[in-house]
Amino acid sequence: MSETKGVCLIVGVGDGLGSALARAFAAEGHPVCMTRRPRNLDSLQALATSIGEAGGMAHAYGVDARSEDEMTALFASIERAIGPLEVVVFNIGANVRFGIRETTSRVFTKVWEMACFGGFLAGREAANVMVPRGRGTILFTGATASVRGRDGFAAFAAAKHGLRAVAQSMARELGPQGIHVAHVVIDGAVDGVFTRENRTDVEGLLAGDEILKPEDIAAAYVNLHKQPRSAWTHEIDLRPWRESW
Repeated sequence: MSETKGVCLIVGVGDGLGSALARAFAAEGHPVCMTRRPRNLDSLQALATSIGEAGGMAHAYGVDARSEDEMTALFASIERAIGPLEVVVFNIGANVRFGIRETTSRVFTKVWEMACFGGFLAGREAANVMVPRGRGTILFTGATASVRGRDGFAAFAAAKHGLRAVAQSMARELGPQGIHVAHVVIDGAVDGVFTRENRTDVEGLLAGDEILKPEDIAAAYVNLHKQPRSAWTHEIDLRPWRESW
């Protein structure tokens, strides 16, 4: 890594893992660019301010990751106004549960667009700017559903399986060109707003290290980026020590 760190773009920054990723890469000295849906831009700007107060540099963008035009414009804007992209993280979840008989075509399509098609767009645009330079890291956030479908998650599993396939294909194509592509299977519940709204035992799980902590996941992403190319990892899975697998 150079003395002057390149830009890190995180597509999909919410209140849990996305925020932890932004803070972790900013702490490493990377100017961080963060995206969220436009209606949530205020909270993203507050995070950017917080990172700045801690000595980092962060920029907030309201972007629909499913829009090809918006994603293309985002990458062009960052390269032009902030600096060359060194790390791109695709971190959109789209975790919803519908029984197969209640899964409408609209639900299935929307989940696929968010969790798979958006990843393709981010990966393609990252490749477009990184390949000519012969360096860069592209990281995709996966889930248990990336490798195993379960009842009620047909749409989510299909999208995450698809994202994993995109990551594998990109790794085989771009690795020989100097681009590190990795897929992270997050196998378990992650502490955050979504989990706390749906579970009542989070504090106990945290005390026993039985739930994934966003800052610990983020540290693994940073380590992936730092790997020497003689020992690149394409896929890792992260789970608490007591998680069933």
